[in-house]
Amino acid sequence: MAMTMSGEVQLAASREVVWEKLNDPAVLKACIPGCEELEATDEGGFRATAKIKVGPVSARFKGKVTLSDLDPPNGYKITGEGEGGVAGFAKGGATVVLTDKDGGTLLTYNVEAQIGGKLAQLGQRLINGSAKKIADEFFGNFAKAVQG
Repeated sequence: MAMTMSGEVQLAASREVVWEKLNDPAVLKACIPGCEELEATDEGGFRATAKIKVGPVSARFKGKVTLSDLDPPNGYKITGEGEGGVAGFAKGGATVVLTDKDGGTLLTYNVEAQIGGKLAQLGQRLINGSAKKIADEFFGNFAKAVQG
């Protein structure tokens, strides 16, 4: 099952500060809902473990995240894939763009993801609703982290 999502968040910080936080494993770990482990790898990405609940399915996903097309402090592409055992798998990517706006930074994101296994059987509406809830929670947490 494929899914796309996009949005934007206005942050009260400079692009440089937002960029720094987007690349800080401690900040990301604190902001990602259900994240239990996030550590930098030698290849410039991260290894991650997160426990996620979507409808009746709860799973611990283990995976890797890679950053590419780095353009500091303007944005990057983040791609990842994770295995959740019997719950299935998730993989996808997001393009993140930072621009100056209203004395702060506008973060714009476009996500494309694919899921399979039990998760994919839950139905598009439940998956999209859960994905939006997780994204909203992440960006809410991230806005707080950026603003100090």
